[in-house]
Amino acid sequence: MKYRKIIHMDLDAFFCAVEELKNPSLMNKPFAVGGSPTGRGVISSCSYAARKLGIHSAMPTAQALRLCPELILVSSRHREYSQKSKMVMDILADFTPRLEQISVDEAFLDVSDIQKESYAIALDIQLKIDFETGLPASFGVSTNKLVAKIANDYGKKQKGGNTYPRAIQVVEPGKEADFLAPLSVDMLWGVGPKTAEKLKINGIKTISALATANEDFLIAHFGKNGKFIKNNALGIDTRPVENSGEMKSVSQEMTFEHDISDIDVILSEMKLISEKLGSRLRKKNLMGSTVHVKIRYFDFKTLTRQISLSSPIDQDGIIYDHAKRIFMDHWNQKMPVRLIGISVSRFTQGEKQLSLWDTGEEKESKFLKVYDTLKNKYGNEVIKKGSSIQKD
Repeated sequence: MKYRKIIHMDLDAFFCAVEELKNPSLMNKPFAVGGSPTGRGVISSCSYAARKLGIHSAMPTAQALRLCPELILVSSRHREYSQKSKMVMDILADFTPRLEQISVDEAFLDVSDIQKESYAIALDIQLKIDFETGLPASFGVSTNKLVAKIANDYGKKQKGGNTYPRAIQVVEPGKEADFLAPLSVDMLWGVGPKTAEKLKINGIKTISALATANEDFLIAHFGKNGKFIKNNALGIDTRPVENSGEMKSVSQEMTFEHDISDIDVILSEMKLISEKLGSRLRKKNLMGSTVHVKIRYFDFKTLTRQISLSSPIDQDGIIYDHAKRIFMDHWNQKMPVRLIGISVSRFTQGEKQLSLWDTGEEKESKFLKVYDTLKNKYGNEVIKKGSSIQKD
């Protein structure tokens, strides 16, 4: 019987690894890439030496510095991270066209057609990435995406230490359930902190306990997710590795310096976000039929809502109008807002057919074509839309 060979690749502490290439004196020191400690900055990535001291990603920068005063803070270099990421993805594409990039530093590969043992394939890729980019990477290998990802997480934890793990963890065909069985439930996809806590309260601490749990009990406590996590606990996953050339959504977010209750400030920021989003869509020649809004309140409670449209859009004003409608319908005015985000999905490519008579929507499309052309030729400051100009 022929089994699939699926690899999950994860660049180890990617941002930090790029920073060390730029500044080797950072090696083996507690440092982090993150935002300013005087504002709402958070840690994006931290070195393994910093992790040993309790620092972790998404921790507020100010808190990280209180916990570790000797922590070296480095500002993000997003363009360089993107360049390095592309180099790595190009290397992966040399091994197989069946490549699914899931983030700037993670990807799945289906290498079933390569006539080598799984470990040897992963090692070849690891060495090539290291040689051509200087970046460390870890790998999980299994017959499906679910187990390959967990294998990678497990392999890196087993390495420990103050340096990059560069782990390769292989789960042989037929051993998926055995591999998962002793692991903690919180290592499983679909099991977040709250779900894990609730499972453990009910005596379900390991993945094997979850796999043998009564399905009706799980559905009663966790709804549809109960059945989903039970199936995951059995190590069954038939999803293919999908070519990630097709973008699923385009999003833009803003975290406020201070929690905001002023509706005018929030809507003004949503307008700017919509302009950036529309510009990105048009640059990629994409139009979307679903608009999503994310609202994160001062206490980190997060609400996401969406609306499906009858025809695809890429115009700033139309995106804003729908996003505003969603926001106004669902905003809890008693809770200050920490973060606002807008995204567009369900894409089609190309331009929408214009009608014989100019509608307001079509006039905006024509204007935006000229606007984008001028920006691309002369820079962002050559022209400003009225909505972008700050009033005194």
